[in-house]
Amino acid sequence: MSLNEHRLPNGFRIVTEHMPGLASASIGIWVNAGGRHETPKQNGIAHFLEHMAFKGTERRTSLQIAEAIEDVGGYINAYTSREVTAYYVRVLENDVALGLDVIADILRNPVLDPNEIEVERGVILQEIGQALDTPDDVIFDWLQEQAYPGQALGRTILGPSERVSNFGRADLQGFIADHYGPEQMVLAAAGAVDHDAIVRLAEELFGDMPAKPLFQMDSASFKGGEFRQDKSLEQAHFALGFESPGYSADDIYVAQIYASALGGGMSSRLFQEIRENRGLCYTIFAQAGAYADTGMTTIYAGTSAEQLPELAEITIDEMKRAASDMSPAEVARARAQMKAGLLMGLESPSNRAERLARLIQIWDRIPPLSETIEKIDAVTTGDVRDLAERMAGSAPAALALYGPVEGAPSLQNLEERRAA
Repeated sequence: MSLNEHRLPNGFRIVTEHMPGLASASIGIWVNAGGRHETPKQNGIAHFLEHMAFKGTERRTSLQIAEAIEDVGGYINAYTSREVTAYYVRVLENDVALGLDVIADILRNPVLDPNEIEVERGVILQEIGQALDTPDDVIFDWLQEQAYPGQALGRTILGPSERVSNFGRADLQGFIADHYGPEQMVLAAAGAVDHDAIVRLAEELFGDMPAKPLFQMDSASFKGGEFRQDKSLEQAHFALGFESPGYSADDIYVAQIYASALGGGMSSRLFQEIRENRGLCYTIFAQAGAYADTGMTTIYAGTSAEQLPELAEITIDEMKRAASDMSPAEVARARAQMKAGLLMGLESPSNRAERLARLIQIWDRIPPLSETIEKIDAVTTGDVRDLAERMAGSAPAALALYGPVEGAPSLQNLEERRAA
């Protein structure tokens, strides 16, 4: 592997990693412009803009954008998260220049035609409707809102229908002007790529962008709270969140190992006790999500209305038990799962390119893989138990319930059980 970094005079950053033996490459631009960068009135505009990037440029129609990549057998897509928007392609080695040219075109030259805005508005409103009709999607938005109420981090990525219905061309142009500067962008490429060639292309395509001040995000504060919506569904959906470390915290790896041991796989505590031993649900898991300055460990399950109270109580009991008897074997297994997931993921150029971009955005450097493995291996059983004690005791909590949940325990009930 050959890892290289470069920064253009205007602040635009480039990171590449050549992967011998591959015939394809993944190239993308990661922009520090996600849902967290929006004002309340802009909620949903980052995602709207992601859609509009594919609706035509000064050089290509929307069909020509798709054809340019698909004619050479490639793949193009984008996504919006709470902290970034990414635009990326996967192409063969000989088509890397074409792929990067198309991405630069949709980023720098979008037409934002009013007629296309109306068409895409309808598409996004349908997407919002679909999310609202998908319980195991929308419940995480409600949980996020309870965890970070009144904050950009607590708002949905898609935005509310009433906001999306009113965005116009000037709104999109304003968001681009504020957030799509060269210092907010990272070009990452992995696979069959040549660093010097990528740098030359980047200089041609992005070197003339004027530098602009970086946007300062408001710091996040996990508050916690409860949301429930009673509805006649087949299952009751249960999502419980606890404040946990952000990306830059020293114990981020502890949180990830804890979540894996608690509910990250078939051997985890929650899966074994709640599903295998008691048969209370089909799906249950725990995961540790992280942002720049905060994080949330989430537990999710879907079950029947009758079994939800027992499931919720056992979840709290298992969290409390983990604080006292989490075993070295469980921690070792979680460490192994985390390392294997990381290393297996890096066999994909797409995953590798995304990792490079996010590491640059988070730490402004690419920590050696050996450094990451050392930090994972350094997590002890005592570290995990200490974090488990915090999760089971003092960590602020949020709860979201959806479905036949009229008789479900409240957050206060669960807090009382935590304290018992």
